[in-house]
Amino acid sequence: MGKKGILLVNLGTPDEPSRGAVYRYLKEFLLDPRVIDVPAVQRNLLVRGIIAPFRSKPASELYQELWTEEGSPLKVYGYQLKDLLQVEMGDEYLVELAMRYQSPSIQVAIQNLLQQNIRELVIVPLFPQYSSACTGSIYEEVMRVLSKEQAIPPLKFINSFQDHPDFINAFVECAKEHDLNSYDHVLFSYHGLPVRQLEKADRSNNHCQKKENCCAQLTDENQFCYSAQCYATTKALAAALGIEKEKYTTCFQSRLGKDPWVEPYTSDILEKRAELGDKKLICFCPAFVADCLETVIEIGVEYQEEFEKMGGECVQLVRSLNAHPAWVKALKNIILEA
Repeated sequence: MGKKGILLVNLGTPDEPSRGAVYRYLKEFLLDPRVIDVPAVQRNLLVRGIIAPFRSKPASELYQELWTEEGSPLKVYGYQLKDLLQVEMGDEYLVELAMRYQSPSIQVAIQNLLQQNIRELVIVPLFPQYSSACTGSIYEEVMRVLSKEQAIPPLKFINSFQDHPDFINAFVECAKEHDLNSYDHVLFSYHGLPVRQLEKADRSNNHCQKKENCCAQLTDENQFCYSAQCYATTKALAAALGIEKEKYTTCFQSRLGKDPWVEPYTSDILEKRAELGDKKLICFCPAFVADCLETVIEIGVEYQEEFEKMGGECVQLVRSLNAHPAWVKALKNIILEA
């Protein structure tokens, strides 16, 4: 009857830290209409005329700082996770890794699985919280690839796992490397999104940005809201770690352009904590399951430098789940439950 296929999908990374490779990555990534959700003409002018040409050089320098001897951490940890999960799942399953942008592509990974005559395909976007720009884009690409096939196996998607107990426990295990009590404040910093994308996800059009603290609780109305899912992750993590409410803040990083993005911004929270006299902060990035530019460089280097200029001393990054044994077991359980 064939084996069951599992496709792990992360966002993507340049194939190398050169300006040309970064340019190709940025162009493919940012031309996705789910990422920059403006009319096609405007999106092409922005990406091809401004963002990719002008950001590729400074971005390549950051990737050079991030790069390891094995390559991009996102891809290195991705392959480690794939191999460890294959062992955990056993011979009944075949596990493949893909990136939404660049390589290994979703199309190649799906073909590898189909050629093994799999009897079922489980798609696992490696994003704890759902967003159209990440999870939704993976859904669309998977369906585009499969739409060209005559024989399509039964298909299952993992939509999100923002407060799954095993996912939360994996981050708790990573946190054990640090003494949380020795820090003045805890940040839970998530990748940002334009506010308009949150509003588009509000099918009823009467909840997002229209109710006070509209993201504070997950409800039927906001169940697919990225921001609400981020707050749910924070609550679950803070409870598991025993952190009191006044000792932590949920915030959002990596904004692009002048349009309003989800607030509060991590950079603003750094300034606020410095004004309050905090010297040592510790930062979780629970939107990322593997260390990458946004964690290692943005938090570990850039925000550290910013905080020092404000009079602070330390912004300690809690490493991502990467290929931690607790994360491998958590992923296995998330898949089996699906």
